Amino acid sequence: MPDQSPLLLCEPYLLDPRAGGVHVLWHTEHPGLRHVVLTGAAVAGMSEPEAVAAATGDAGAGPGWRRYEAVTTRLRRMREDADSDVPGRAYQKLTERPVHRHLARVTGLRPGRTPYRVVSVESAERVAVSPAYTLAPAAPSDRGVRLLLTSDHQLSPLTPANIEAVAEVAGCELDGVLAAGDLVNHADRASDWFDSGGGRAFFAVMAGRGRHTIAGRTYRGAPLLPHTPLFPAIGNHEVMGRWSTTASLDEQFHDAVPLSVADDGWDVTTYEQLFPYPRSDQGGSRWWARRIGDVHVTALFVTNVWRPADGRGRGRFQEAAEDLAHPDRWGHGQHIFEPVRYGSRQYAWLAATLDSPEARDARYRVVMFHHAGHGLGAHTSPPYTDPVRTVQRDPATGAVTGVAYHYPKGQDHILRDLEPLFSRAGVHLVLSGHSHLWNRFRNAAGVHWLETSNVGNSFGAYHPASGRVRPVPDHPDYAAQGDPGGLTPIVPTVAPLRDEAGRPLPYLASNDITAFSILDSAAGVVRSYRFDTREPQAGPVLFDEFALA
Repeated sequence: MPDQSPLLLCEPYLLDPRAGGVHVLWHTEHPGLRHVVLTGAAVAGMSEPEAVAAATGDAGAGPGWRRYEAVTTRLRRMREDADSDVPGRAYQKLTERPVHRHLARVTGLRPGRTPYRVVSVESAERVAVSPAYTLAPAAPSDRGVRLLLTSDHQLSPLTPANIEAVAEVAGCELDGVLAAGDLVNHADRASDWFDSGGGRAFFAVMAGRGRHTIAGRTYRGAPLLPHTPLFPAIGNHEVMGRWSTTASLDEQFHDAVPLSVADDGWDVTTYEQLFPYPRSDQGGSRWWARRIGDVHVTALFVTNVWRPADGRGRGRFQEAAEDLAHPDRWGHGQHIFEPVRYGSRQYAWLAATLDSPEARDARYRVVMFHHAGHGLGAHTSPPYTDPVRTVQRDPATGAVTGVAYHYPKGQDHILRDLEPLFSRAGVHLVLSGHSHLWNRFRNAAGVHWLETSNVGNSFGAYHPASGRVRPVPDHPDYAAQGDPGGLTPIVPTVAPLRDEAGRPLPYLASNDITAFSILDSAAGVVRSYRFDTREPQAGPVLFDEFALA
């Protein structure tokens, strides 16, 4: 029987537009014979046979079109396991899944949008031609831009509805999608990215090919990434732990340890291969800076391993009792992956970047990273710092009787080291994620802090209005409620949600209502919208707006 599976694992997505050009990427399971991008005014009107002829013929250009060859690379760590949900396939054990990346650099673009399509030839009998999309070079440095602010998609129930609402409000042809990490659940699971049976795989939703039904209405997302370049940052879910040929992907994800403990302690290979751009000379694609029109964006690698907060088993505050005699099994607390504290390589690069003419001359400066510095969410306490380990031993035998971890508040790397730098450099906005809610703050220097990740997997808001208390030890270094950094959350300025007594809430933390934000630099504002899946007829509602100045 001939292969009936789709040839393209995902629609094309765009990365790192520069003057005159942009990167186009897409993926297939087979290496294929040829993979090209066709651009030009004539491309949108081509029939599929005409597009195939243009892709495979001797001429590299013709009336109204031009061809760009893609370079094919096999991704090294893509796998599936028994927990994978791939339609028509069953994986009984950890199995390598072939995924091939096709990357073309399109050049010679004029200002404005140009139609394009990708063509992949697997064999004479199997050829895929994408629909026509549009691409554009980088916006001029004096031009206002529109940027979607998002994070923490993670195949969550409201993500397709969220992205459909984005397209309804802003369309699909924006200047950039700023994604502050946690795009999927397991970075090395191919189906999380491409074709999860739940219909919420990252690239599927961001291309309008997702599928999730809520109250009888099916949401598919929208074709954002085929039209709009993605500017991502690394979240903790983009980091995998120690490699294994037998352990499940979930077990490997949770087995991340510091590189000082094991050479294979953690790994971001899949992220780096999916998103090789933007990049910097010092940080590669782990940390980078770009000018997007009149906005200067800096992305950092600021995240730590996820550990449970409760007191049972291996967690943030202790090791499991059954592991005490086996240090090789210790999780090392909620350890930081890449240092960003004062004196680190990343900090030095950041300080130089924010002091560069390209940053100082921008109308607005935005810094993006995953772990929230200020926030009402579950993950802002304990402090973002290296854990201090205490090992208790039996005085008679020397046997380990307990391993505890503490996180000194005064050593929080974001609040102690990064925030003063942002204030001195005149950063206008810090975008983060991680806690799955919407909340925002403004410090005394005028720096805005925004988390706008809420797609149906909220951990809640830890604020007196909610009555919720974080599961942290009773210690002055840990905040059970409120912002551990001491800022007062700002009530949405347009249409806040209200509690049962009618009081406005300074947050949105719901598994029915999803939120997103748009930075409009021409207007100098950030607008946040909510969409209630219980009342879809109401459409997206503007609930907060603030000026960046």
